[in-house]
Amino acid sequence: MKVSIFGLGYVGFTAMCCIAKEGHKVTGFDVSEEKVEQINNGIPPISEPGVLELLTNGLSSGKINAFSNIENHLDDSDLAIVCVGTPSSPDGAHDMSYIAEVTRQIASKVKKDRKSPLTVAYRSTVRPGTVEELIAPIFADELGKDFEKTISIVYNPEFLREASAIQDYFEPPKIVIGTLSGGRNEHMELLNKNIDAPTFHVGLREAEITKFVDNSWHAVKVAYANEVGRICLQLGVDASKVHEIFVSDTKLNISPYYTRPGTAFGGSCLPKDVRAFQHIAADCGANTHLLDSLLRSNEAHKFKLYEHACSGLRPQASVLLVGLAFKANTDDLRESPSVDLARQFLNAGYKLSIFDPAIQATKLIGANLGYAYTQLPTLSKLLVSKEIAERGNYDRVVITNATHKMLTLSPNQSIVDLNTLS
Repeated sequence: MKVSIFGLGYVGFTAMCCIAKEGHKVTGFDVSEEKVEQINNGIPPISEPGVLELLTNGLSSGKINAFSNIENHLDDSDLAIVCVGTPSSPDGAHDMSYIAEVTRQIASKVKKDRKSPLTVAYRSTVRPGTVEELIAPIFADELGKDFEKTISIVYNPEFLREASAIQDYFEPPKIVIGTLSGGRNEHMELLNKNIDAPTFHVGLREAEITKFVDNSWHAVKVAYANEVGRICLQLGVDASKVHEIFVSDTKLNISPYYTRPGTAFGGSCLPKDVRAFQHIAADCGANTHLLDSLLRSNEAHKFKLYEHACSGLRPQASVLLVGLAFKANTDDLRESPSVDLARQFLNAGYKLSIFDPAIQATKLIGANLGYAYTQLPTLSKLLVSKEIAERGNYDRVVITNATHKMLTLSPNQSIVDLNTLS
């Protein structure tokens, strides 16, 4: 099968590598010529364990190539997967401009006389009703009201976690295939034939709402756990021991994921999807007071973490921040709570150094680059090597994620671990 992927960020690029590993030929498209050139030269545009090997194998076998223009590359494609971004708009809703533009491009390039319809599967998180009210009308405007003879639209949400994306691709918690009829699609069946996971064939709107429900639930768990953690911190209770007790109950409580008191939630999905879900709820009059409190609780936790991290520090003290991305082994800085923490340290006049080997300032691109330098203009000067981090005599070492496992820290140093609130 020949697969085309639109948008080569974390989701699209990972999918490209994994689909090629399955033996399909994958052509990727991205507006960033720099990103396209990197991929074709065997350089992953993201930091993600395992993708370099998959990219190298895909290029050497001729299964992977990338372009910045569609031209006639869709002519023999069986499946197109859309993975472009849906960032937050000022009102909290998702910005659908990238979805609309890519849809127009596909509609203008696909041949109307195809022998069988091109399956176009959308993986970007979108509001329920988007396929029927935005995407389908664009195809209809370009191809005519009988566009379904040329295009078969699918909504197929992804469930990838950064730093474990390859494993999550091949071992997802579930597969959700949304179609207008709620039935099967032959190309999606072929794409997923080697993946063993519960599969749901549903209508488009049921599929579209899935990521909102999942990501908001993850945010609820993080916010609840962190509120418990703040209470423990105030009362002198060992939050990690409370967490151990809580997650041991697999009959009445839930899994340990997202329920450990520690750092605030962040990254490219949870904050923006919670905002968008809040917007949807307000727009339809659902009055979701719990959802509406999540981001406020998360911001309160960020401030408490900062207070805890600099407690007892003298003015202009030296601080080593261990971990800047929201998660170890990734270079995604978008809405990372550690970026907010770093900015607070700098604004307070502390002498800040940052250790995070997954982040190379000169290799950040796209939205990740824009966010990083908007929030931390001096990022390149703040990053230090492992050697400097280990030998530096810092007044305080602040740990934000599992990056600290890469360092040998002196037990004589003043260490605050925000993962465990210790």
